[in-house]
Amino acid sequence: MTDVTVPFRAGHEGYASFRIPAVVATRSGTLLAFCEGRVDSAADHGHIDIVLKRSTDGGRTWGPLRAAAHNGTDLAGNPAPVVLDTGRILLVHIRAAASATEAAVLRGQVADADGRRVWVQHSDDDGVTWSPPREITLQVKRPGWRWYATTPGHALQLTSGRVLVPANHTLPPTGTDTGAEAKYNSGHCLLSDDRGESWYLGYLDENTDGYVNVNETTAAELPDGRVYLNTRNDSPSPGNRADAHSGDGGKTLVKPFRPQAGLTAPVCEASVLQLRDPDLLLFSGPADPGGARALMTIRASADGGTTWRPAFTVDGLPAAYSDLVRVDPHTVGLLYETGDFGAYETITFRRVPVHRLT
Repeated sequence: MTDVTVPFRAGHEGYASFRIPAVVATRSGTLLAFCEGRVDSAADHGHIDIVLKRSTDGGRTWGPLRAAAHNGTDLAGNPAPVVLDTGRILLVHIRAAASATEAAVLRGQVADADGRRVWVQHSDDDGVTWSPPREITLQVKRPGWRWYATTPGHALQLTSGRVLVPANHTLPPTGTDTGAEAKYNSGHCLLSDDRGESWYLGYLDENTDGYVNVNETTAAELPDGRVYLNTRNDSPSPGNRADAHSGDGGKTLVKPFRPQAGLTAPVCEASVLQLRDPDLLLFSGPADPGGARALMTIRASADGGTTWRPAFTVDGLPAAYSDLVRVDPHTVGLLYETGDFGAYETITFRRVPVHRLT
């Protein structure tokens, strides 16, 4: 039995680099592993496609690479896939001009038409083919916002039927600030109550006090119906993670994001996944106490994210972004960036027995 496979390896299959993993299981049990295929370099801008591979055997083998979303020689990135109760797979993502660097966007030096815009596609055949892209920017991005990113990682359909996509943005600066300061990082989510036909903004978490500033965010629906949100925090508060809960399906937060010092982590994206049997909330991300992107670890919470314990350490190698998926009743899947000497050499998939996490 193969518990570790490498669906994406830098420098192969026409791409210099693969980054930003996301993984979902379709209603038929097919796994779809998405990421950004960066054509010319590992940079966050340039010619970038959203690519995927499909597995029909629980991640033991993977089919051929295919492009799920492409934007000519410009950028299609930040894949946020979600499998609906109808079986349809939505792929919410970002498009931008290849020349729109993060630094330029943050400083307001990129025209709106070339900046970070929001699109959605869908597949009705388990990810084999995809609809033409449809832009939803005006529904979910307020005028003046500069940077904008969905997730990274999978999105959610709540038990109510609502679709929730965590996201982040930056506010325009004040005074002599440039807009690149971390205090302008802010959080929100995209919501749809008609399975992706129309969209609107949910909660906003915006402050410029430099204490907790929301960046890449991941979400899970708890058994009691609350939504748990966990975010990368780039500001110098206790630890590099912050979290929050929503009691109304993502429309508002019970309290603003607050530091979650129980999760030792470098500044990096992470993933959460709620298991229903057993009742366990999982968190994946690097756990190196020295702040390096290394030591990929799955941690578990039995109290909705209040406290955490280490549950499964992959290894001590470099590791960065990740996403979690329930493969079957006995297995959790971890799709993560890792390598022997650097975190971005591969995107690897690891099957983890559920009993190892309890």
